Amino acid sequence: MAPIPPTLGTPRQSRGALDIRGRGPRNGPIVLDGGPEMAPISPNVRRAPAEPWRVSMTHNPEEEVSVSYDIKVEDVEYIRHAGTPYLARLYRPQGTGPFPIMVELHGGAWCRSDRLADKVIHEPLAKNGVIVAALDWRQPPAAPYPASFQDIHYGIRWLKARASELGSRPDMVGSMGNSSGGHQAMLLAMRPTDSRYAALPLPAGSPAVDATVRCVIMTSPVIDPLGRYRYAKDIEAKGKPYPLAVDELIPCHDAYWKTEAAMDEGCPARALEQGERAQLPPVLYLQGTEDLAHPRPQLDRFVAAYRKAGGVVDLELFDGEGQGFIMRKAGSPASNRAIDMIIEFVHKQIR
Repeated sequence: MAPIPPTLGTPRQSRGALDIRGRGPRNGPIVLDGGPEMAPISPNVRRAPAEPWRVSMTHNPEEEVSVSYDIKVEDVEYIRHAGTPYLARLYRPQGTGPFPIMVELHGGAWCRSDRLADKVIHEPLAKNGVIVAALDWRQPPAAPYPASFQDIHYGIRWLKARASELGSRPDMVGSMGNSSGGHQAMLLAMRPTDSRYAALPLPAGSPAVDATVRCVIMTSPVIDPLGRYRYAKDIEAKGKPYPLAVDELIPCHDAYWKTEAAMDEGCPARALEQGERAQLPPVLYLQGTEDLAHPRPQLDRFVAAYRKAGGVVDLELFDGEGQGFIMRKAGSPASNRAIDMIIEFVHKQIR
């Protein structure tokens, strides 16, 4: 990997009450011979100007400091399988740092989409002093479970090994994801030492780093793969018209997980209920009350199990909002409020 240039520039600061977008106060709540290959930074680099998106850095409204950073956006190959590169899109605030790093995982029922899907979240985070690394990874049909977990686990360690070059520290890494990406973020955060997920070694001579994370943010996660699969099957059995695209979801579950037993084994709540020893980083869980793709009972089961195990979950339900409202309704009050909460949570948990 070619050297990553040091961070440049300084943030713009202003004093005032919390106002992330200048809108006024917020209204509340595959396998390789010799291991993975590395490659230099892609030439696909651009700079995005800072916008007046700001985050409170203190608890006293009279003393809050608003900061807006210019950001640098670049695609970097972080791993290669059988000649195919997999990229991380890095959003880097240009300033002194050290900045938190959030590893962001896209949705797509484990089978679709890519690192560009959640740009609506990536840029505000970076402009508020958070390095965002949005990853691509192997997907079905070529690579079912646990291939994506192996790539993401590797990606977290790869970022930690380069944290100082990026303007951060190895102990300032969190993870987040939307839909199936949220599930992967959570399960991997609970199982950072699982040998199945840690199967890909970093290049010889890399620093000794692990895949633990400081916090997890989930937006409408598929928190119970088996529960969602059976839910979709029930909808399918009742016939068309479907209120949910089950004819797309069910094949994706089958392609990624292969068996119901694997879906069950990959359920975070089930792992906790069975007494599995797990890491329990603080969690921010965001979801709309009208989200038909991510059933509420599965949310409740996870929250109860995580809290019972001693974990902390900040749960925020957005009244009347459906699936993927943050991205699908970008710029709406609910989407803006969710992004505000994400920014605030990262700065609270990673300092």
